[in-house]
Amino acid sequence: MHRYNFIKGEILYDNKLADENDISDFVIEGNMARNFENNWLILENEISVAANDDKGHWVMWCPKTFPDNIMVEWEFKPLREPGLCMFFFAAKGLDEKDLFDSSLLKRTGLYPQYHSSDINALHLSYFRRKWAEEREFSTCNLRKSSGFHLVAQGADPIPTVIDATSYRIRLVKYESIVQFSINDLVVLEWKDLGEEFGTVLNSGKIGFRQMAPMKAQYRNLIVSRAILKENSL
Repeated sequence: MHRYNFIKGEILYDNKLADENDISDFVIEGNMARNFENNWLILENEISVAANDDKGHWVMWCPKTFPDNIMVEWEFKPLREPGLCMFFFAAKGLDEKDLFDSSLLKRTGLYPQYHSSDINALHLSYFRRKWAEEREFSTCNLRKSSGFHLVAQGADPIPTVIDATSYRIRLVKYESIVQFSINDLVVLEWKDLGEEFGTVLNSGKIGFRQMAPMKAQYRNLIVSRAILKENSL
């Protein structure tokens, strides 16, 4: 059972992800291919890669910096496996630098550049089907960086692509609390005491990541202020 109940406050950002204009100012790191169909943004790797080659993975950042205490929502449908889908949030450079500060190391989609380099972030892997062990026992994993720190894990309710439909994803970052839901089912919840793996992260940027050869579609990205209900424990 989850401990915290959140409601949606003021909308801070609303992006349909329906056409090229909607992502024209997004920052893409790595080799990403995209197209649009029926008001969905469809994303996959641009270059073909071998199963164990990391060069086909990419990250797509929303350019806006968001405050703490937010609720991020989007619709998601997996289209092709194997692969992995991840979401970054509260992301910024070390020493409170902007994520796109020119003094930071160049990033090209390789995972160590994001989890063990010169940025801090929280990152949630919510559709993990890249490797056999992930497909045999599917979980959603929350990690905190800098460092490759697994801080929370929950069961993944999304089936394999052959049976999947579209899903409503919701992520809340509220002070030290992270709560993640799929179709209103709370999958994981974590409170950062700030005693391990660095201080509690706050404001920052958000971004999507896929590991090749994953193909998936997205729409209706909304960021709102998160309000903690008074009756929450």
